[in-house]
Amino acid sequence: MTTDADAAPPQDSEHREQRLLVLFLALLIGLLITGTVVYLARVHPALAQPLAVGAAVMSALAGVVGRVLRR
Repeated sequence: MTTDADAAPPQDSEHREQRLLVLFLALLIGLLITGTVVYLARVHPALAQPLAVGAAVMSALAGVVGRVLRR
C-alpha cells in the first residue's frame, strides 16, 4: 500500500468558523432555557423543586456527553 506524501493533512482550522457558530448557538439556547427556568421558578414557586431536579439531570447528562466526546 502506498501513501501520497504530497497530500496535505486535513486541517482543523478550515471549520473553525462553523465550530464557533455552533458554540454560540448552543450558548444562546442554553441561556434561553436558563431564563425560562428562572422565570417559571419565580412565577410558579411550586415548580421550583421539579425544575431543580430536571436541571441536575441535565447537568449530569452534559457531563457524561462531555466525557464521551473527549475520547
